[in-house]
Amino acid sequence: MKQKSYPLRPTGGEIRDLAQPGYYSGFSTLAQKKKWDETTRQVVTERVEKVPPLRFFSSGEAELLTAIVSRVIPQDDRAADRMIPVHPAIDERLFKNELNGFRYEDMPPDREAYRLGLKAIDEMAQKRFHEPFVSLTVHRQELILKSLHDGKPDPAHRIWQRMPVHRFWTLLAEDCVTAYYSHPWAWDEIGFGGPAYPRGYMRLENGLPEPWEVDEQRYDWNAPVDSLSELDEQGAPPEQVLPQAHGSSS
Repeated sequence: MKQKSYPLRPTGGEIRDLAQPGYYSGFSTLAQKKKWDETTRQVVTERVEKVPPLRFFSSGEAELLTAIVSRVIPQDDRAADRMIPVHPAIDERLFKNELNGFRYEDMPPDREAYRLGLKAIDEMAQKRFHEPFVSLTVHRQELILKSLHDGKPDPAHRIWQRMPVHRFWTLLAEDCVTAYYSHPWAWDEIGFGGPAYPRGYMRLENGLPEPWEVDEQRYDWNAPVDSLSELDEQGAPPEQVLPQAHGSSS
C-alpha cells in the first residue's frame, strides 16, 4: 500500500499557528483509535478531551510555570487551540503527589522542589533584569534558564545551595518531555502511530513504513527571532545582543 503524501509547506522563516507542526502533515494518530482496545482508546482520547484543572499551584505559580515550560519545550509553531497542555499535566502529578519512581537523596520532595525552584527563578529574574520572569523577553527568559541548564545560576541564588540546580533542571525537563510526548498531538508531529495493541506492527524489517504512516516531508524553519538559540546561530553572543543584561531592563 502506497504511503499517503501531502503538499510541502513553505520553508524558511518563523513558523506560527500550525494546527499540526512537524514533518508528517495530515497524519493523525487518533484516526487509528478504532484499532485500539476500549481501555487504550479511553486513556488516549482523554488526553485531548479532558485537560486536568489546576489544583496544586497558586494562580501566580501557574502563570510562572507556564512561562518557564514555554521556553523549556516551546510551542511557538502551534496554533493556540492546538497547544499541548504541559503545565496542567505537571500540576496534576503534583496534586496527586505521584512520583516518577525515584527521588534523589539530596533533593526535597517534588512538591517542595517545584515551589522552591519557581521562587528562585522569579527572584533571579528580578535581581538580574528588575522584572518578574513572566514579563521578560524570550531572550532574557532563556538566559536565566540556560544558566540553570549549565549548572551556573546567573545570578546566584540561595535556594541552589539547598537544592542542586542540575537535579531540579532534570526534574523539570523530564516532566515537560513526558507530558508533551504522551499527548496524541505530539505523536502526530513525529509520525508515531500510537499504541500497537492489539493490531501490532507488521513491517519490522528494513525500515519499511506501515500502511497507515505518511511520508516525512522536511522543511526549513527558524526559531523565534529573539530566542537564545536563534541569536547564537547568528553568531551574536548574549552580551553583545543585550549589552545591559545585568542592568536596567530598558
